[in-house]
Amino acid sequence: MGKNCTILNKKNICFGKNVTIEQSTRLDGYAYEKIILSNNVRIGAYSYLTCTSHMSKYGKGLKMGENSAIGDFTHFGASGGIEIGDNVIMGSYISFHSENHNFKNKEILIREQGVTSKGIKLGNNIWVGAKVTFLDGSCIGDNSVVAAGAVVSGIFPENSIIGGIPAKVLKQID
Repeated sequence: MGKNCTILNKKNICFGKNVTIEQSTRLDGYAYEKIILSNNVRIGAYSYLTCTSHMSKYGKGLKMGENSAIGDFTHFGASGGIEIGDNVIMGSYISFHSENHNFKNKEILIREQGVTSKGIKLGNNIWVGAKVTFLDGSCIGDNSVVAAGAVVSGIFPENSIIGGIPAKVLKQID
């Protein structure tokens, strides 16, 4: 555990062996499911995990698989749930937004229309470049690469190289 880290609701966070939380990171364990950081997980410095955007609706949380690591300045918006598989490596400035605001009724303020939460899921053996944004409902198949700067929304098959804004399959890995 690095210097100046904050952990809220620690009893709801399960730490595996050899977990590294770098300096000035904040983990908020207020979620209706356990936060699971499996063996050999690393979370980079200045990262932030928030599971509940409002106390009236507890969020789902985060599960991070074995040997997975994420770089500095990561934002985990885990209200709708985030699942990260084993052996996933990620650069810095990654952001996860697992909840989306409803906005179809123009007679009602957007903030009063509620949210949907599909969650975000990353399979096993994935490399994610720096500054990738994952939006609610994103799902990345095993053995894939997500190019730096991509904005990911939707479901992508395994063995894919994904990139762009919005992200699309650029190539299949043979």
